[in-house]
Amino acid sequence: MNLNQQHLPEIAQRIPGPTYDRQQLKTGIVHVGVGGFHRSHQAYYVHQLLNAQDALEWGICGVGLREADRMMNDIMQRQDCLYTLVTQYPDGTAKSEVIGSIHEYLLAVDAPDAVIDRMADPDTKIVSLTITEGGYNLNSTTGEFNLDNPDVQYELAHPNEPRTVFGYLTAALKKRRANGLLPFTILSCDNIQHNGAVTRKMLLTFAGNQDADLAEWIASEVTFPNSMVDRITPVTTAEVTDYLQREYDITDEWCVVCEPFIQWVIEDKFANGRPPLETLGVQFVPDVTPYEKMKIRLLNAGHSVLGIPGAIHGHPTIDACMDDAVFARFMRRFMDAEVTPILDPVEGIDIDEYKDTVAARFANPNIKDSVSRICSESSAKLPKFLIPTIRENLDRGGDIRLGTFILAAWCYYSDKQVDEHNQALQIIDEQKEQLHRAAQGTPTDWTSFLQQPELFGDLPENQRFVEEYTRAVQSVYREGDIRQLMQGLLSDR
Repeated sequence: MNLNQQHLPEIAQRIPGPTYDRQQLKTGIVHVGVGGFHRSHQAYYVHQLLNAQDALEWGICGVGLREADRMMNDIMQRQDCLYTLVTQYPDGTAKSEVIGSIHEYLLAVDAPDAVIDRMADPDTKIVSLTITEGGYNLNSTTGEFNLDNPDVQYELAHPNEPRTVFGYLTAALKKRRANGLLPFTILSCDNIQHNGAVTRKMLLTFAGNQDADLAEWIASEVTFPNSMVDRITPVTTAEVTDYLQREYDITDEWCVVCEPFIQWVIEDKFANGRPPLETLGVQFVPDVTPYEKMKIRLLNAGHSVLGIPGAIHGHPTIDACMDDAVFARFMRRFMDAEVTPILDPVEGIDIDEYKDTVAARFANPNIKDSVSRICSESSAKLPKFLIPTIRENLDRGGDIRLGTFILAAWCYYSDKQVDEHNQALQIIDEQKEQLHRAAQGTPTDWTSFLQQPELFGDLPENQRFVEEYTRAVQSVYREGDIRQLMQGLLSDR
């Protein structure tokens, strides 16, 4: 049975689904970037809210900005935006539920005006984002908006033909202001520290170069809450699709798989109302900074600390890395020795218990989160997740050995592009070719990989870091056994 609205009553006899009338939903939230994470996290929370309360004004309209989103669009149209969320538990059990909170999907490349109109509609109170780290058009070294982006240049010259999220947000806010409407809140749900503040800075730079008066209005009227989101959501495999067909006789073309753990912490700064998600465990706080720093520096960086050497060694998944005692100890030592000393106190959180929870989540044998997914877009992730920890430890005289070793491993990974068994690595990164070129020079210049200022900034000018990096990258290239080198770092204390 194909998953769609027509079949929903019969499917509801097999697995839980919407108890609300989806035909009565209004779009209170427009979400840009409807990937697996949004559907396992924000859309799931809203679905729970709709099931629990009469809150039909908080339906979600999903938006895909790119041609690459066409497959998602086609499937969402066929399935009336319904999908199945499969939660996989460490003991091997699974819980499935049909999620109905997304009731509309728009593909911007086909209907740009429809996207602007939906954002500008009076019913829309929030525009939320999961556009990945790279979607913010941010120079990670300077922290500034990249005005040289060709799409941005086009938008500045053609305000009515947006291409990036900033072009769409600006066009929609311009229309709302002209119609005398309150603005919407812009809510980033990406793994970027101070994600709201970053979004605000990027949008104001863009808008200021397109319409200075509008930029002033945005600065005074629009709110950009910082938020911290967390739920491991690996790429859905054929096994999950087969499971739904076998167990429930349901054909879902784009189901989502996730872990049981879920967390959302948001600054309570909304310009035009918000859903009462606190009734479902979402934390609304005055300042999300300590929560997001804790999560980004421990969980997100911890993923890379496992994933990059794991890929080189040949571990296929994160749980396989955690099943290797050397990898598990290496990650925990990184967390304990290099991250914990620079974290701020987090109200209501025991840091040691949090680290234990992260380790248990990574070790979940039923999630099977591939190292290739974890390593994807490392050029956008590491400058935000890992390198700031190295910088802070350099400033305070702290330990940098394990974090720096991961950068050396990243160089080797980018250069060789095969694992220790000579199997090709699946490298997914917009900067793949640039990384490869920079890494290729390593055997003749040990700091060659560091000569990428947009990634490493002025780190090559820090003598202590360069000495540590040089030792690490020489050992990786000369020894060739990443696990043995990790073991050596654990023993050398």
